[in-house]
Amino acid sequence: MGTLSRAFVTGATGFVGYHLVSALLRRGVAVRALVRPRSPASDLVSLYDARREAPCATIAEAAARSECVVGDLADTQVLSDGISGCDTVYHVAADYRLWARDPSAMYRTNVEGTMNVLRAAEEAGAARIVYTSTVGTLGIPADGSAGTEDTPVRLEDMVGHYKRSKFVAEASARAYAGERGLNLVVVYPSTPVGERDKRPTPTGRIVVDFLKGRLPAYVDTGLNLVDVRDVAEGHILAAERGAPGRGYILGNTNLTLRDVLAELAAVTGEPAPTVRIPYWCAFAVAVADTFWSGCVRGREPRASLDAVRMARKCMFFDSSRAVRELQMPQSPIRPALRRSAEWFVAHGYCAPRTALAGGQA
Repeated sequence: MGTLSRAFVTGATGFVGYHLVSALLRRGVAVRALVRPRSPASDLVSLYDARREAPCATIAEAAARSECVVGDLADTQVLSDGISGCDTVYHVAADYRLWARDPSAMYRTNVEGTMNVLRAAEEAGAARIVYTSTVGTLGIPADGSAGTEDTPVRLEDMVGHYKRSKFVAEASARAYAGERGLNLVVVYPSTPVGERDKRPTPTGRIVVDFLKGRLPAYVDTGLNLVDVRDVAEGHILAAERGAPGRGYILGNTNLTLRDVLAELAAVTGEPAPTVRIPYWCAFAVAVADTFWSGCVRGREPRASLDAVRMARKCMFFDSSRAVRELQMPQSPIRPALRRSAEWFVAHGYCAPRTALAGGQA
């Protein structure tokens, strides 16, 4: 698709968005980032400020020192002004939660926000749009084999409001792009791992809980893991080489949860759990936790019902299309898990571990 010169990125302070902005800047691409007024400023500013000056105290100060646009996905004028002059739009931002007291907020961000970005991109004349979906919107074969971009799936197959909102958002984006002739490419990150998972994501929580010794057992499920740096590169490659209307799974290695924990044990020196919890037991715990934490205390459950329902199937996927057509890198997973664990320890998510300080990945 040609060389990129200026890019607009939503979700730039998030896990994938941060690494995408960093990868773009390393390539010499000028980046304009949409940043919410209450987002932390220091991480994004460090990308622009090679002199490593003192972190900014406010997002307004960050905007003054870097090419940031302060606003959110509901600010249509901010989006139009921000995208103006950019040849490529990366819409990475999403409301990623497996539990929400008010699910309507998730649909406003993921569905309405996506359409606002597409309309603004069309108005500004952006040449390319890369929309970040999720493998959660893809089908999983009944025989347990890996899903692909073409595995049949329906809205009724989506578990929980996050998946449903992303499914509707992608369908709406594809329909709009088809009607308006927009150059839209869709990417489906699987389960990224690596450093700077600040929130953290559900996978990051697994790493933190493992380091804290809070995972005495595991459920029989599986994930497709991928280095978050490769996911960032996959976005850029999709903009450069992706075919309009085409979708690409940005993944790497299919592992059972037991195997993931074994990899973490190899990285950290901590023992991996050996007890498998049956699905009914995990479901019962989730029911109790969702009622007590979600309904009574109004807090996100540690084990939500949606998370347990998703775990009933192995989320295995085939990323060969992205490797073949985009030349997406396939970095080893263990170093990414190690970077994740080291970052969580260094930033106080859990106590330091001797194995992390001196072990080798």
